[in-house]
Amino acid sequence: MIITGDDSEYIAFVKARLRDQFLMTDLGPLRYFLGIEVSSTSDGFYISQEKYIQDLLARAALGDERTVETPMELNVKLHPTDGDPLSDPTRYRHLVGSLVYLAVTRPDISYPVHILSQFVSAPTTVHYSHLLRVLRYLRGTITRRLFFPRSSSLQLQCYSDATWASDPSDRRSLSAYCVFLGGSLIAWKTKKQTAVSRSSVTCYGLVDY
Repeated sequence: MIITGDDSEYIAFVKARLRDQFLMTDLGPLRYFLGIEVSSTSDGFYISQEKYIQDLLARAALGDERTVETPMELNVKLHPTDGDPLSDPTRYRHLVGSLVYLAVTRPDISYPVHILSQFVSAPTTVHYSHLLRVLRYLRGTITRRLFFPRSSSLQLQCYSDATWASDPSDRRSLSAYCVFLGGSLIAWKTKKQTAVSRSSVTCYGLVDY
């Protein structure tokens, strides 16, 4: 359980009441929770999953020490029939599932993980090679972290984009967005749209709440 707030006295009161009702241990300031590392400084908070990546790379047992600059090559179009089917897809599914959780603190892999997760039912050797590229990218960028400054404003900004009919198998578009609260990235997602795009025309609207 994580208890947070800006009133230290009330936090202490809540913890005391919880101890009265439940058998619990106060672990102090938050440092590690479900594979997520939290570091507090005078400037703000850093959130990362460096140890989680180390464990993931150990489980993947890559046969070399290579790194790459990007998690996926530019303009790659993967098809379900690319390459030969894997004799045992369990390893592919396990690694992709781990990457899905890693994307909680690594928005830079959100797009390739979304692409690779579409082939977990029947992965091939080509899909697996692209999965290994993501792992090599993580090896070279293992220390990257999200930063949440203490002095950040409360201005909310959202950016979105879409690739029109980019999926070669079903012609559906991919959409993505990211949301900033001041200078802090607080939400992001890549998703395949549910309907097939019939036109490349983009409409923009402004809603005043």
